[in-house]
Amino acid sequence: MGRSISDTGVASPAHVVVADDDLRVSGVLSWLLRERGYDVSAVATGDPLLELLRGRPADLVLLGTSSTMTSQEALRKLRAEDHGRTVPVILAGHPSADSASDAPRQEADEYLSTPLQVAELLATISAQLRVRDNVREMRDTLIRRGEELQRALDDIAASRQLVEILNEVTTDLTAAEIYRVLARRVARALDIRHCSVVLADAGDATGTVVAAYADPSITNLEVRIERYPEFVAALRTQRPVLVDDVLEDPMFAEVRELWKSEGRAAPVRSVLTIPFTLDRKRGGVFFLRTERSERVLTAEDAAFSEVVIRAAVAGIRRSQALESTRADNRRLEELATTDALTRLLNRRALLERLSAEVDRARRFRSQVSMLMLDLDYFKSINDQHGHLVGDAILRHVGALLAASIRTVDIVARYGGEEFVMILPETATDGAVVFAERLRERIREHRFEVDANRIFHLTCSVGVATFPSARVTSTDDLFARADEALYRAKSGGRNLVRT
Repeated sequence: MGRSISDTGVASPAHVVVADDDLRVSGVLSWLLRERGYDVSAVATGDPLLELLRGRPADLVLLGTSSTMTSQEALRKLRAEDHGRTVPVILAGHPSADSASDAPRQEADEYLSTPLQVAELLATISAQLRVRDNVREMRDTLIRRGEELQRALDDIAASRQLVEILNEVTTDLTAAEIYRVLARRVARALDIRHCSVVLADAGDATGTVVAAYADPSITNLEVRIERYPEFVAALRTQRPVLVDDVLEDPMFAEVRELWKSEGRAAPVRSVLTIPFTLDRKRGGVFFLRTERSERVLTAEDAAFSEVVIRAAVAGIRRSQALESTRADNRRLEELATTDALTRLLNRRALLERLSAEVDRARRFRSQVSMLMLDLDYFKSINDQHGHLVGDAILRHVGALLAASIRTVDIVARYGGEEFVMILPETATDGAVVFAERLRERIREHRFEVDANRIFHLTCSVGVATFPSARVTSTDDLFARADEALYRAKSGGRNLVRT
């Protein structure tokens, strides 16, 4: 018995259509084929045949020639139909094999001449059905292989995109840079317009958008978490939340009412929210959404995004660890080179910077001047008011000196109430003018320790310049500045001397 394999894989009797305008012929052929187990439909040729095939495709058509329409015209119309191009057609009833060159035979898959032989007819039908099944199987195999090939190509493309993104988010970028890269690259890879990173924790009323693909200018935009139920759910469960239609999901019931009260049509079609944790105190969500006119986000999108986010979080943690280490190193370096009281350079750092400036002046045949400044009668302040007051005044003096110099100049606390300033590219005359202006500024300044205690100070300043007479080295520069300071103090204080 002839069988046909349906799309579901279940075998059923092959559907054979007998098309002939002679009811006697079609009746005999139909009876014969039904006896052999075929599912037979008998119909006239021409339009009735075409109408039947449009409603119910055939596995084979047995086309008779005893019709008012020529077999050539019937075949031409049949082959012009979508469902008639591939169906096997046996042309039954040619008067003799001599007509085998006729045009209808060229359109048919097989022909049988009259008188018809039952055994030959049944064998031909069985053979054509087997050929049809083989062709269909090969076609289905090609389709499957094509789909498999396309999936493989898609996987390769996705893997390439994934590798590129992973390479970028795991390089030495800052956390802010990684957030921006993450939003941009994932949005482009998934071909969506809305992709952002929001920092927030479970229970927070607001979150901070730190990166958004749709608007790269956004860096610290606050949003209300309650307006995003997917955020709430993802942060609470620490699991991804994928909603393919916000108009149907009960999670968005309150938000839909809010949109309705605001007179807004639902702007969102689907959302994907993936939570991440940076440390025990900080985390956030990676947020993707599509609009009503865009495609639906899928589980494949979620899997792709999760891989990227895990790498990005690792990159951010490493970046933060490196930044913390750098900050610690900077603090250690600052502690090693900074005076703890005044936050100016300490003596060690001063000597290093002075040596470099003297070398530079020697190399470029320029001059560098040093001011050594000492606060007059400062010991009496410590003795009368205590060291806490004295320390407060020293901090004020340090701030005043730091505010008085150029960006290229150097100021340091040398020890006690002594301060040193290095003035690159400055000759003696310019250094003296600057020292006098500084002396006047200190003399006129009101040093307020608190609301009830205001102090007035004076200072003595010694000036020396490299290179000059008796100054050919860093040690000479210190010695000559110290000698000049001694002359200023022994000459009555509140003076500048060279």
